[in-house]
Amino acid sequence: MKECSTPGSFDSLFFDPSEPVSQEVFWGSGVSSRVGDFARSLGGHALVVTDKGVLSAGHPTKVIHSLNEAGLKTVLYDRTVQNPTDQSVQACAREVASMGIDLIIGVGGGSSLDTAKGANFILTNGGSMKDYWGVDKAKHPLLPMIAIPTTAGTGSECQSYALISDDLTHRKMACGDASALPKVTLLDPELTLSQPFSVCAATGMDALAHALESAVCTRRNTLSARHASKGFSLLIQNLEAVWKQPDNLEARGAVLLGAAHAGAAIEKSMLGAAHAMANPLTARKGVIHGQAVSLTLPAVLVYNSKEPTILNTYANLARSAGLANADESDREAFDSLLQKVVQFRKSSGMPVSLTTVGCEDSDLDELASDAADQWTATFNPRPVGRHELLKLYQSLSMYG
Repeated sequence: MKECSTPGSFDSLFFDPSEPVSQEVFWGSGVSSRVGDFARSLGGHALVVTDKGVLSAGHPTKVIHSLNEAGLKTVLYDRTVQNPTDQSVQACAREVASMGIDLIIGVGGGSSLDTAKGANFILTNGGSMKDYWGVDKAKHPLLPMIAIPTTAGTGSECQSYALISDDLTHRKMACGDASALPKVTLLDPELTLSQPFSVCAATGMDALAHALESAVCTRRNTLSARHASKGFSLLIQNLEAVWKQPDNLEARGAVLLGAAHAGAAIEKSMLGAAHAMANPLTARKGVIHGQAVSLTLPAVLVYNSKEPTILNTYANLARSAGLANADESDREAFDSLLQKVVQFRKSSGMPVSLTTVGCEDSDLDELASDAADQWTATFNPRPVGRHELLKLYQSLSMYG
């Protein structure tokens, strides 16, 4: 990581010296105002992708000003929708297809960044997003991209995947390609000041789930473990400060950095059952993704902790974040972690039962079947199928 200022005593190194990377990550208050400096070497005609809410906050306007000052031509697309679909991505790509775009800049939350990545697939390779569902399906390299997140949660700014929903089935399609990873990511905590509390809370809980799931999934490794641990510690130590003191820029910087680390951990590994269970809640019941993950996470933590090696990993995360002492047993350390997650969920106002998000007992079979079909379910450290997932859905209210 390359610091542009120091609004807090954070480790200045985002990537390990031995870690192979194809991305530059810059962090610091005001760094987004320098986007033109970073963009100049990547292209000359930039597509800026955002949504109406972020545009009203003024962030894309400042980005475009910096790009114009650096000599780049720009075109703005501000019709990103929440949970982008193939059709919404196609609409973006169609609008600029003949403009000679050679650089894409995503400004906003995960939906804007995913739309930017999705449009990149279509502009460079044609077809529809179904053609890229999976890994490395693109035949031609994507355009360079700069990611400027305005929320601290999705981690999309450090991932090579676009998460796009199928218009008919509403199933989320993870479309990945090495060239979809943003060339440059700018982490500016000032941009997160415009978030409503509800968005800040949901994205914060999502980031926490990213760190916890990537730390234990079957694809975990030394590099993903490092990012997951750093992300978890930064989030645990700073999320409540952001929720209670919205103008606390130092805490916001730490949370933004923590979310990026958690996103990098996903990029190096994968997720698990909490996300597999959350996606059908979003698809079938319209539950906001961060709320859905927050609802499913505690039950999955308990389920996974029955495996001793996973219990130890959770315990070490708790110890490194200051939630437990070195002399406490793994079980005691895990219990402290679980209690903290449940406490965060309560203080953030997230739902604590399926009934609060419009689900009835009659919905659970379909939810469990859908969850079992999710790609992320296959990476959970303890195997899960429809039967196990049904029991997990039935147990969610135990942790309210």
